[in-house]
Amino acid sequence: MTATAPVTAAFGLPGGALVAGEWQTGGLTFAVSDPHDGSRAGWVARNDAADVDAAVRAAARAVTEPWPLWQRREALEEAARLVRDEAPWLAGIISTEGSKTIVEAEREVRRCVETLRLSAAAGSVLRGEVLEFADTERGADKRGWFVRAPLGVIAAITPFNDPLNLVAHKAGPALIAGNAVVVKPADATPHSALALAEILLRAGVPAARVAVVCGDAETGNALVTHPGVAAISFTGGPATAARIAAAAGPRKLLMELGGNNPVLVSGTADLDTAAGAIVAGAFGCAGQNCLSVQRVYADASIHEGLLARITAGTGALKVGPKTNRATDVGPMISEAEAARVEAWVDAALAGGARAHTGARREGSYYHPTVLTDVPTGADVLVREVFGPVVTVVPVASAEEAIAAANSAQALQAGIFTGVLDEALSTADRLHAGAVVVNGTSDVRIDSMPFGGFKSSGIGREGVRFAVEAMSEPKCTIIAGGPPPQSTVNRTQ
Repeated sequence: MTATAPVTAAFGLPGGALVAGEWQTGGLTFAVSDPHDGSRAGWVARNDAADVDAAVRAAARAVTEPWPLWQRREALEEAARLVRDEAPWLAGIISTEGSKTIVEAEREVRRCVETLRLSAAAGSVLRGEVLEFADTERGADKRGWFVRAPLGVIAAITPFNDPLNLVAHKAGPALIAGNAVVVKPADATPHSALALAEILLRAGVPAARVAVVCGDAETGNALVTHPGVAAISFTGGPATAARIAAAAGPRKLLMELGGNNPVLVSGTADLDTAAGAIVAGAFGCAGQNCLSVQRVYADASIHEGLLARITAGTGALKVGPKTNRATDVGPMISEAEAARVEAWVDAALAGGARAHTGARREGSYYHPTVLTDVPTGADVLVREVFGPVVTVVPVASAEEAIAAANSAQALQAGIFTGVLDEALSTADRLHAGAVVVNGTSDVRIDSMPFGGFKSSGIGREGVRFAVEAMSEPKCTIIAGGPPPQSTVNRTQ
C-alpha cells in the first residue's frame, strides 16, 4: 500500500484495518463517502492478498491457543456493555457512512447490544452427549461421547444496510463457539465494523481472534479463497453469493441472500393496522432491507381502501437529512443505486404502471413510491428492488394471493386477516423462511432462526443457530478392552 494517503482513521478509530492483532494506521487509501452528499466520511485501508493472508494465518494460530468458554462469555458480555455505553459514538458512525437516519442507527446499536448478549449466553449450545454405542453389536465394548468443537477461521462478509449488527451476528456466534473471525465489511460502511472490532478487543477478545480487512471485491475474493478459512458467512445478493460459492470450493457456506417479500391482506383485515405496518415495513432504511415489504396482494373487496391508506401514509413520510430526528427516509447508499431504482420505476411506468406518490429522485434520495398496475415481468415486481418502492396488487381470492406471493423468491412474508384458520392455512402454503401473522415481512428477533428457502439463502442465522453452524460434533471413543490406567497416585 502507498504512504501518500491519510495516516489516521476517521471517527476516532485506532486504525483503518485490523490485521494479525495490529491496527493499520498508515497508507489508508480507500475513501468512504457520506451518501447524503458524497462528502468524504473517512479513509480506511485497501487491504491486499498479503494482508488477508496475514490476518487469516494469525487467526488460525490464535484458534490453537486456549480461550476457555467462561472467558469467551465474559468478553462478549463486556462487549455488550461497552456497545451500550458507546451508543452515541456508534450511531454517529452508522448514520454518517451509511443510509440510516440517526434514529434508525440508534435502533441498530440497541439491537447489537442484544445480539452480543445473546451470543454470550449461547455457550449453552456447545453441549455434547454420551454416544449410545451399547445399542449396536459392534459398539457394545466401546464407550464414547461428543462435544461441539470450533471450525477454525470464519470469514464474515457483511453488507452496508446493517453495518454494525450484522457484524455482531457473525462475530458473536463465531467467537462464543471458539472460532476466530476475519470480517470483510461492505466497502461503503467499513468504519462500523472497525468500531465493533475495537470494542471487542477492549472487552477482552484476544487480538488475533478478530480481524477486519477493508477494500473492494478483490479483498473479499482473497478472503473467501484463502485455504485457511474453514467457513464463510455471507449476507448480500444472490449474484455475489454465486461467485463466492464458485470461488470458495468445498467448504461450509452460510448465506442470507434476501428476497422479494410479499404481504397478503384479506378482506377481514384491519386496514389501518395493515396500512401502517406496510408503510413502516416498505420504507425503513430507504427500503434497503432484506425484509422490506415489496409486494402487497390485497383482496379486491378492500383494495381501494387499503391503497388509499398506504398512499396517504407514504406521502406523509419526511424525506431529508439523516441527522434530522424528524426524518423518516434518508438517502440510498449511493446516487448510482438511487438511479437504478429510478430506472426500474420509470420502466414500469412506461409499461403502464401508475405511481400514486413518489417516483422521483433527487441525487441519492429516492422518494417513497407506491405503484399499481405494474406489468407482469417488470423488475420492480419480480426482482428485489432494495429501494423505497412498494407495489399494491388486487386479487380475487386467497388462492390467487398465495400463488402470486409464491411466484417470486421471498425471505419472509406477512399476512393480515381477522380469521385465525385463514392465517394458519395461508402460513402453511407460503414459501418463506418466516410468515408473520398480522404483521409484515419486516420482523426479525435476533434470537430466531433467520433465513429463507431456495435462493434466499443457505443455513440460518439467529445467534444459537449460528453457533451450531459454526461448530461441529467431535467424538471421543474409548475402544474395547481394559480401560487406560490412570497416572494419578491414589492413597487408600
